[in-house]
Amino acid sequence: MRILITNDDGIGAPGIYVLEKIAAQLSDDIWIVAPAEEQSGAGHSLTLTRPVRLRKHAERRFSVTGTPTDAVMLALKKVLPEPPDLILSGVNRGANLADDVTYSGTVSAAVEGALAGVRSIALSQVYSRNDSGEEVSFDAAEEWGAKVIRPLVDLRFASRSLININFPPLRAVDVRGIRVVRQGFHDYSRGSLVENVDPRGFPYFWFGLHPAKNTPGHETDLEVIADGFISVTPLQVDLTHYPSLDILAGRYAT
Repeated sequence: MRILITNDDGIGAPGIYVLEKIAAQLSDDIWIVAPAEEQSGAGHSLTLTRPVRLRKHAERRFSVTGTPTDAVMLALKKVLPEPPDLILSGVNRGANLADDVTYSGTVSAAVEGALAGVRSIALSQVYSRNDSGEEVSFDAAEEWGAKVIRPLVDLRFASRSLININFPPLRAVDVRGIRVVRQGFHDYSRGSLVENVDPRGFPYFWFGLHPAKNTPGHETDLEVIADGFISVTPLQVDLTHYPSLDILAGRYAT
């Protein structure tokens, strides 16, 4: 089984080495093509206004001066001799839960894989707000990663779908298990925006992370992570709101 590894934290991020260890438990045919620098929040963006460069670091390890989407596209069109059987994106430093997946470069790399017809999985390690972003523990992801992926290896994914996996901010021994759940939603009315002035006297703005109100109940990725479980959520690229099709069509009927 050929596995392509990518991410949005960059080729040198700790999480990509964790994902290499996970993938090595599943295959010995592993290729890595990832952004040269951190691309968190890049979403499903594609570089169109400047050239993208490819650098070879080792026999099957490459970096791309672009987004996670660029990395996957170059991997499939240029680097790999044949299409991979599986694309693994991550392990992201931080959560990719609920509607945050729309911003996520980690998830978007898996989206690009799904669009190309390759089974694709995004993996993220949630960490506590009390932890430093530079000192995130990937213990849960490293210990549980292969256990979560193995049941998916021979699964036939629905067309243009992907799997989003998040690991709770716990020691591996404290993880309570795995739950398959739907995507949750945040209340972004409480989001924060920091406004200040730089040393040269020019104003700047910085989008901040603010505690958000989760959905009620315990049926989404937000709740199961809070309860100490690993969340497994199937996502689809088709964003069509089907119930509205007939309603809108009626508006234009002649």
